[in-house]
Amino acid sequence: MALPYKLSLSSLSLRKFNSLHLQPICCLQCNSSVSSSPFTEKHSLQRYQRDQWVYNNNNHLLQSLNNDDHDTSCSVPPDTEFIRLNDIALQLPELRRLLQVLKHKRESCGGCQVPRNGPGNVFLVGTGPGDPDLLTLKAVKVIQKADLLLYDRLVSNAVLDLAGPDARLLYVGKTAGYHSRTQEEIHELLLSFAEAGATVVRLKGGDPLVFGRGGEEMDFLQQQGIQVKVIPGITAASGIAAELGIPLTHRGVANSVRFLTGHSRKGGTDPLFVAENAADPDSTLVVYMGLSTLPSLSLKLIQHGLPPDTPAAAVERGTTPQQRMVFAELKDLADKIKSAELVSPTLIIIGKVVGLSPFWPHSLKEASCFVEA
Repeated sequence: MALPYKLSLSSLSLRKFNSLHLQPICCLQCNSSVSSSPFTEKHSLQRYQRDQWVYNNNNHLLQSLNNDDHDTSCSVPPDTEFIRLNDIALQLPELRRLLQVLKHKRESCGGCQVPRNGPGNVFLVGTGPGDPDLLTLKAVKVIQKADLLLYDRLVSNAVLDLAGPDARLLYVGKTAGYHSRTQEEIHELLLSFAEAGATVVRLKGGDPLVFGRGGEEMDFLQQQGIQVKVIPGITAASGIAAELGIPLTHRGVANSVRFLTGHSRKGGTDPLFVAENAADPDSTLVVYMGLSTLPSLSLKLIQHGLPPDTPAAAVERGTTPQQRMVFAELKDLADKIKSAELVSPTLIIIGKVVGLSPFWPHSLKEASCFVEA
């Protein structure tokens, strides 16, 4: 059953939108200093330029995107929820207009693959850790045929450049302290455009079903009668480990690998209650989104029996030209990361297999001892 509040954003009151004094995009902390990032950073100039179509109803608010001189004199209250609501309010008119265009296109297209009254196609597409050459052929084909692409923060700019000339892109990414859309609002967008007959592509970094909340989106849409097709991507663990020459499993060294998220469902600083079971010297541990909780995790792993000198690595923006790496023993890794000032996204790999990497700073003789042992 279709939800009754399409693109009114049920968790937000339209009265709340109407009460907003809409601010120019240049006032929304639009930041050109993050242009070196291979990903879409929040409030980056590149993001607003890419999504400019959705602000067309407010052309007078877009002047900063087309001028070389970006006015930073106007101010916005340091309230992320205000910024988020303002951004959505600016987008709503054009989103509704696009819905009507797509519905008309479906109704007037007698020989199309999508039935006149049937839903469109929804694809959950994994884009890998960042390098566009790691995309599957199937992912490229779907991206090029999409009507609308809803993309996350960790979809690289090079991947987004593959979208077709008539496609519409919309940023729905999340980062610490700022979610451009809630998960419920993302569900609503997917459903609304699918029911309009559009080909909707949901782009996620890595693999959509590995810490990507793709399962939640798939479950929601299927409950509404929308079929979802999943196109897997190379998850960060596989892609980045390969880049560094780290075998996640290796005979005689690691007989299993475990993926762990550094975030808990409800937040908090210590979600790592699984450390007791994860402290296995014969296994490889890969931690996603674990920068803030690594000090706690390292301590717990050592307390539960993992040797303090276990080889470990942290990789920022892996597989991209901006990749940075830190190698250290487990007991020193958190301090080395802090000294190097690594930022998100950073993947952490812990285990004896890290010592097999050609980048491991210790002697080759020591690395060979891991295998012999």
